[in-house]
Amino acid sequence: MLFAACATDSPTSVTQDVAARSQSLGSLQAAGSTLLGTASTFGVLGATTVTCTGASTVAGDVGVSPGTAITGFNPDCTLTGTLHAGDAAAATAQADAAAAYASLMLSVPDSTFGAVQELSGLTLTSGTYFFPSSAQLSAGGTLTLSGSGPFIFQVTSTFITFTGSQIVLANNAACANVYWVVGSSATLAGSVAGTVIAVTSIGMNPGASLTGQALALGGAVTMSGQNTVNLCAPINGNGNGNGNGKQKCNQGVGNGPEGCDPGNSNNRKPTNDENGGIPGKPGRKP
Repeated sequence: MLFAACATDSPTSVTQDVAARSQSLGSLQAAGSTLLGTASTFGVLGATTVTCTGASTVAGDVGVSPGTAITGFNPDCTLTGTLHAGDAAAATAQADAAAAYASLMLSVPDSTFGAVQELSGLTLTSGTYFFPSSAQLSAGGTLTLSGSGPFIFQVTSTFITFTGSQIVLANNAACANVYWVVGSSATLAGSVAGTVIAVTSIGMNPGASLTGQALALGGAVTMSGQNTVNLCAPINGNGNGNGNGKQKCNQGVGNGPEGCDPGNSNNRKPTNDENGGIPGKPGRKP
C-alpha cells in the first residue's frame, strides 16, 4: 500500500536531547569510509535472503547472514565482487552495518519533517533530517542534494521512491556522503543515490538503479528485474565523490609524481622532482 504525500510539509527546526543523540554530524563526516567497516565492499547485503531476477547487475560483493540463501546470480544476475552466503565475511559485514546504523541514528537532527513527507522538488544542503513517519519521492520527481555533505536521512518507518524519480547530486555532493537509515523497509524505483540501511527489508522494483549500497539488517533484499547497484566512488581530495577532483598533497619527501606537487624524494641532494629543492623546501620549477 502506498502512502499519499503531504505536499505542504516542510522541514522545521527540531530540538533533541543532545545527550541521547551525542554523535555529531562533523564526527560522522570525519569517519568517512571507516563508518561502514567491512560492509563498505557490499553492494547488496541481506539478513535472511538475497533474491535477484531479470539480468540485474551488482558492482560489489553480495552477501547474506545469518541466512544462507542467495538466488539468481550466475548466470541470470551478475556481480563483479564475491558471493558470501552465510559465511564469516557476511556476518562481520552485518555487524558493521548495524553499528553504522546505530551511529547514524545518533546524529543530532538539524531539521524534522512531519507526516508522510514528499521529497520531490526539494533542494537540501548538508545536514541530518529526521522523519517521524515515512519519506517518499513521487513518480518523475527529483530530490536535489547540494553541497559536500554529509546528508543523513533518519526515516522512522518506510522509505519509498517511485518510477522515474531521481536523486540528483549537485555542487560537489558525493554519493558516499549520503545515508538513508530506515526504521522499517525501503522500496526503491527510479534512480537512487546513497547507502540505504533498513532495519527490515529492501526491495528494488523493475528498472530501479542504486548508486550506493542496499543493506538489510533483519530481512531480505529483493532485486526484481533489470536492476543495477554500483558502489559509490571514493571521496577524493576536493570532497567530490564523482572521481573528477584533484588530489590533495603536501610538499616533501616521498610525494608521488602524478597529480600533485611532488616535493623532493631525496633528502641529501636536489633531484628532478623539484628544481633545486630540499625536503620541505621545494625549489621552483623551470
